[in-house]
Amino acid sequence: MRFWTTITLILVLSAIGLTYEIAAGRVLAPFFGTSLVTWTSVIATILTGFSLGSALGGLVAERDPTVAVRSVRLALVATAALMAASPAVLGLVYALGARDTGGMLLAVILAFFPASVLVSFPSPFLAKMAVDARPGREGSSLGMVLAAGSLGAIAGAVLAGFVTLPLVGSVATFAGCGAGALICAALVRAGGKGGAGGLSRPDAVIAVAAGAVAVAAITASGPLCRYESGMSCIDVQRHGGAVRLYSDRTQQAAERVAADGGDRLTLAYTDWIWSRMDRDLGAAPSVLFIGGGGYSLPAMLLESRADARAVAVEIDPLITRVVRDSLPWAGAMIDREEGARLGIVHADGRVFLNRTEQRFDAVVMDAFSSGSVPAHLATRETYARLRDIVDGPVYVNLIDAPDGPLARGIHAILSELYPHVQAVQGPVSDRGLANIMLAAADAPLGSVDAYPAEYGPVRLAAGRAFTDDRGWIGHR
Repeated sequence: MRFWTTITLILVLSAIGLTYEIAAGRVLAPFFGTSLVTWTSVIATILTGFSLGSALGGLVAERDPTVAVRSVRLALVATAALMAASPAVLGLVYALGARDTGGMLLAVILAFFPASVLVSFPSPFLAKMAVDARPGREGSSLGMVLAAGSLGAIAGAVLAGFVTLPLVGSVATFAGCGAGALICAALVRAGGKGGAGGLSRPDAVIAVAAGAVAVAAITASGPLCRYESGMSCIDVQRHGGAVRLYSDRTQQAAERVAADGGDRLTLAYTDWIWSRMDRDLGAAPSVLFIGGGGYSLPAMLLESRADARAVAVEIDPLITRVVRDSLPWAGAMIDREEGARLGIVHADGRVFLNRTEQRFDAVVMDAFSSGSVPAHLATRETYARLRDIVDGPVYVNLIDAPDGPLARGIHAILSELYPHVQAVQGPVSDRGLANIMLAAADAPLGSVDAYPAEYGPVRLAAGRAFTDDRGWIGHR
């Protein structure tokens, strides 16, 4: 029984470690976005912590069992508090000015490295207990230890990705990791050979109780955002006569609350795309929207053209639900037109493109993950597939530095596939980024009556066309 209890502890701690790692990547998105660089930083930092923790834990495992158990308990209690505090630490470091790649690395190290060291600290001692519990069967015992670690990691990955992050959010997931560490602390005891079982010392009770209070207090600070799914951290704000929707702290959509039924479009880039669509498309177009966002452009299309049809592909159902509940104009359009003139597909845009047999008269590419275009939607293969199923213009919204690598790369792809490509850029933010819109078509693109304020044509330098093999890595 002592052997299997120890194996269970190893499995649970491995599951906690992987759940924590995946949750760390998710909670980083509202502050620094999601890209190859952010995920690489998280994984490298936490794996480094696991390695250091195992090395330090190995030194402790060689000491007197009573001393080792006390050290393991304290490490697990500290793990609980640090895991629960991770989102708060991340937010504090960001508030103190951490930005760009260097700031992101600092934030990741301060928020996630300490807990990743301590959660792996007990593993060598537990492995030693398991091996000592079955004299003469050291080989099979060690094999079970390794298998338990791997199975726990698999369980943690599945738990984070499919259960806790989508259902309860990141803050509760971190608190759950902390609670799991406290339970493990309560099950480690000093008595007997290979001992694992109930608590046997008052100091353990006090330590675990203190850890539980810390986890509860930190969790009481509340979630990072108003709505959270496994993919998005969403907030809705009302100010300036408009409702604004933010995903991972990047404004994704806005609409005016206009009693007179006037122009509802608030964001200048949607004004430009709609001006192009209004000029280029006929009376009854079928338009594909990759990225639902606030559904402002589908709403304008269906409101202005009684015979138009639209399909909006939005990966996160929560976005659609929030739009229904919080954006009156677009929400009413969804309620009125879904299943009639509006089709909503909750799927990854690339997966939809690969599978659909529908044809369209135009497409709007406006999909974002945090502040950047997902890499698999910014490739030659994606736009070649669009070329196969879309008979008319392609409209693309990007966020990039002026003449930046993303804009140049997408422009290079469109220039390979279409004879006519137009580029327009908006004002540059204090982060050095701007909305850059591209339009591409087989026929010449006529001029629109007027650009939105501070928007104008730009020339983009030659760039490398991204591919599935060598693509865009995202802002950082």
